[in-house]
Amino acid sequence: EVQLVESGGGLVQAGGSLRLSCAGSGFTVDDYSIGWFRQAPGKEREAVSCMSNSDNSTYYADSVKGRFTISSDNAKNTVYLQMNNLKPEDTAVYFCAAVRVRHVTVVVPYLYDNWGQGTQVTVST
Repeated sequence: EVQLVESGGGLVQAGGSLRLSCAGSGFTVDDYSIGWFRQAPGKEREAVSCMSNSDNSTYYADSVKGRFTISSDNAKNTVYLQMNNLKPEDTAVYFCAAVRVRHVTVVVPYLYDNWGQGTQVTVST
């Protein structure tokens, strides 16, 4: 059974940083596309950053390019999202998700079939 557990969310001032972690079990990161998504109140879930570890490809939403970095630690089966220079508009619940596919970076939320419980990120002014 695939399980994903996010951690690292919290309250931070604008300009600050957080690192989210997504610890996976029941699967190998190399065989999956892993994504970070976020959902703010009243808004649709959107892709923030996704990766395919099997071919080292990544995707970043325009709104986070240059500020967020996705990475993985295969030994720990964990994917990270380093978030720097956070802005109030980054406030949302952040989810990690996984779908079994190699050599494809999936960025559409409905194609993911495994989701974590989410972690709240709040950026104050």
